[in-house]
Amino acid sequence: MIVTLKEILAGAEEKKCAIGAFNCPNLATLLAVMKAAEALKTPLILQHAQVHETAMPLDVIGPAMLLQAERASVPVCVHLDHGADLDYVQKALDLGFSSVMYDGSALPFEENIKNTRTAVAMAATKGASVEAEFGIMTGAEGSLEAAGNEAEDLYTDPVLAKQFVDETGIDALACSFGTAHGIYLKEPKLDFERVLKIHTLIGLPIVMHGGSGVSHEDYRRVISRGVRKINYYSYMARAGVDTVRKHLNEVKGSVLFESVESWAMEAMYADAYRTIQIFSESQPIIL
Repeated sequence: MIVTLKEILAGAEEKKCAIGAFNCPNLATLLAVMKAAEALKTPLILQHAQVHETAMPLDVIGPAMLLQAERASVPVCVHLDHGADLDYVQKALDLGFSSVMYDGSALPFEENIKNTRTAVAMAATKGASVEAEFGIMTGAEGSLEAAGNEAEDLYTDPVLAKQFVDETGIDALACSFGTAHGIYLKEPKLDFERVLKIHTLIGLPIVMHGGSGVSHEDYRRVISRGVRKINYYSYMARAGVDTVRKHLNEVKGSVLFESVESWAMEAMYADAYRTIQIFSESQPIIL
């Protein structure tokens, strides 16, 4: 069943938990995360990031994501992640995505507001939700290294975040508070009080990008402070590769690609299963 981001995050807000948002740049990843969500009977967000366009075009993987979501026994939001330009956002909306993210975080504040407002108007014609980003996230989606956001001037300013939300009409805000895309070179240091202040001021679900590699305890802390959507990909993808490497070192003789894909899917399913379990835990107390 396909639902919007606004609908799926309203349920997360009620339960004081977070929904896992998994990028799916290939069919193996898509099937692995769908299997995990259905096994746990838990809502899910399927994502395609614009940065993955060269590896997997939106018009190829998008219909597969929508078909899996329609067939699912759990609520599924089909979401565009990090839409860097409005034409690409429109393409996802025309395919039938129930939610889009316009990412103008690298632009000047007023230009980000202007473009995000346009994205909201575009999505409204399709009944879709909109996530936007204010603050700078370091690293690239799916990258092999992520240093983390150590300069506070990259972090989301809570007061400006409220202005941004008030002037755009978005449904969820991606914030910068210490996470980064990719594999962490060292343990990230998250600004938990910033998250709480932003959530209190804007009254909307907070989105955590660079969610892979964060400790269980830190997941609990950010969820208790208003994070309702956590993007997760890099560590799951690495789990698939590590398992494939292990099997290839053990197997004697030739190996067909379907075996490689099956090994990767099994590992990614297990990783997604554990991750969804953590995110879906209710967090009524701020730690």
